[in-house]
Amino acid sequence: MNLREQVGQLLIVGVEGAELSSTERGWLRLMRPGGIILFRRNIEQATQVTSLLREATELSGAPLFRCVDLEGGLVDRLRDLIAPMPSPAAVFASGNPANFTRHGRLIAREAKALGFNVALAPVLDLALPISQSVMRSRVVSPDPAAVVTYARHFLEGLAAERILGCGKHFPGLGGGTLDSHHATPLIDRTWDELWSRDLVPFRALAAPLPMMMVSHAGYPRAKDKQPASISWFWITKILRKRIGYRGLIVSDDMEMGGILSHTSIEDAAIKAILAGTDLIEICRDPALILSAYEAVLRETERSAALRRHVASACRRILEAKHRLLDARMPRPASGAQIDKLRAAVQKFSGEI
Repeated sequence: MNLREQVGQLLIVGVEGAELSSTERGWLRLMRPGGIILFRRNIEQATQVTSLLREATELSGAPLFRCVDLEGGLVDRLRDLIAPMPSPAAVFASGNPANFTRHGRLIAREAKALGFNVALAPVLDLALPISQSVMRSRVVSPDPAAVVTYARHFLEGLAAERILGCGKHFPGLGGGTLDSHHATPLIDRTWDELWSRDLVPFRALAAPLPMMMVSHAGYPRAKDKQPASISWFWITKILRKRIGYRGLIVSDDMEMGGILSHTSIEDAAIKAILAGTDLIEICRDPALILSAYEAVLRETERSAALRRHVASACRRILEAKHRLLDARMPRPASGAQIDKLRAAVQKFSGEI
């Protein structure tokens, strides 16, 4: 790949609507991003979603990470199209590990039916009282071992349907009081608390997780106020080297206030890559997507250090795609298949 294509592979991008505009077709063909992420604004019908993902893949000229946020409960992009999926907290409260696996498998079946290959779940943050008003039913327990048990079974369910999971939000949002969509949470946890509690799920699940998402929170008692998403300390020193994580490292959405209140999108993208991030998420605004892309490209042409980071991340991304993804897009799900899936989700919800 040339330099432009390498930089493009480091981006997971969002689009505006249920179909691609002529402008979006143009920049997708130019940038050739590594992935696409869809939200409820992009999702109307099963065949429409599959068609949108197929066209984006064709324009990008290579297999894409086709991503969707599917945790169940509060974060469920398919609730209107298929049926509301129970939250992680509700499933965990059943106390039955078979339900944890079933949760992952049903979410994977939903994703697969529409043409996605990545479900951005499970959440590995601790359910601490201080963050209850922010995290709510997205988190399952204050006990790290219990979080690991739920997440391990959930990931087994995803893997059974060949859907990739993503653990989030490293190094943990359990101690936060602010929503990183709007501001930078400052987590008041010491290094010892983080290592022995918050980081336990990320450490325990480093091997089976193909992706990990890094938060926009700062940890001043452990390191500094700088968001973890642009921190070499958290991404390379701790996640890569000390924990030994070998999968793909993904930023949380770079349009969030948690990072843009701290720095510009251009600087955030460059700093995240230099810190060791593989995939930069920018979920909606084409101006921000193009600004980040051009900034990284310009700096890569100037800086040998950034060029090495881009090349290394690109190699990891392409190797992961070759090893983990089926290059073929699935056939659109029929109405009968969606009805059957809806019934299965509703049955599971009733039992939970």
